[in-house]
Amino acid sequence: MKAVVYHGLGDVRLDNVPEPRIKTQEDAIVRITASAICGTDLHFVRGTVPGTKPGTILGHEALGIVEEVGKQVRNFRRGDRVIIPSTVGCGRCNYCRAGYFSQCNNANPAGPMGGTVFFGGPVSNGGLDGLQAEYARVPYAAVTLLKLPEAIDDDNAILMSDILPTSYMAAVMAEIQPSNTVAIFGCGPVGQLAIACAQHLGAGRVFAIDAVPSRLAVAREHGAEVINYNEEDPVEALRSLTGGSGPDRVIDAVGIDAGTAASGPAKPSRATAKAFAAELEAIAPKLSKSYKPGGAPSQALRWAVESVAKGGTVSVIGVYPLTMNSFPIGLVMNRNLTVRAGNCDHRRYMPEMIELVRSGTIRPAEWITQKEPMQSAIDAYQNFAAHDAGWVKVKLEPGALERIA
Repeated sequence: MKAVVYHGLGDVRLDNVPEPRIKTQEDAIVRITASAICGTDLHFVRGTVPGTKPGTILGHEALGIVEEVGKQVRNFRRGDRVIIPSTVGCGRCNYCRAGYFSQCNNANPAGPMGGTVFFGGPVSNGGLDGLQAEYARVPYAAVTLLKLPEAIDDDNAILMSDILPTSYMAAVMAEIQPSNTVAIFGCGPVGQLAIACAQHLGAGRVFAIDAVPSRLAVAREHGAEVINYNEEDPVEALRSLTGGSGPDRVIDAVGIDAGTAASGPAKPSRATAKAFAAELEAIAPKLSKSYKPGGAPSQALRWAVESVAKGGTVSVIGVYPLTMNSFPIGLVMNRNLTVRAGNCDHRRYMPEMIELVRSGTIRPAEWITQKEPMQSAIDAYQNFAAHDAGWVKVKLEPGALERIA
């Protein structure tokens, strides 16, 4: 079968690989009908989140058709149309039963203290082959998979695999209350859907901060007040727009590959730029030369903490690796802030997301800007990584290989 395979820093290829097989009686094999490229995939390729083993199939977003199930998978059968959440949980440990599927005690081969297990990532996160492929093996399938209603088409369903529940969890962690003012750093796919989720939870005003004009345009189209950090200082702008206090809630939807201002009043001094470079070197000493990292790992997090109102809440949903140790704890302490962070517990939120999409309350398809056949996946990676104009979210269509052939 065809799959997008990681071969090392900056080296992603479309390869012919063996089709997956059932390994345990709790597995299922799914024929993938839609997948997607996520900013998290780029962290692995850039090297800012290290540890992905060469030969690993990338991707953690997909939906498809069940082809085969193990004997212990009692709630699915061949032919069922399903969505695959990005993270994997057993469903029976105390963490899964409490809704913390990303903290499952059993999914990681490293044991209960191992990291969150998700498809297509580092060895420390389970080392599972990912979902940018024609077929995938799904562990703990009885718990992991969800059936998709016929009323939800593939374009609306694919963002429910990761982006929508992640964005919703970010809004929930931010503790958004009706009429709250919310600022969201980052207008990639998670930031865009976080705007919709904040509005759904009753936010009075939503600010979106980024430096890519086409992404800011999409955010504006969906009702956000936009701030370009290459043109104005986002912290000062947020204070000015909120009567001097700052927003009540702030979401960091950027993470480790944050950039900083290339121009304008927020452009860092030489000393600050040097500090960011040293920070990046400490976090990720080996980086891709072709897929460039943002270069300012703690910038979004620092802006979030600096801009939020005293007594406010900062929600951190952007991905940071274990090697990230920079955090402005002094500001948090002295401004009585609440900080909540974590990997998404997809399975916990997905039933609610299915109802939001089925009812038309949120239409994720509005944020898909490109639909590419699997054979164009490598070009799509490069376009998406470069923040090319108009590239917000890329849907991959493995089934297009059959049509092309």
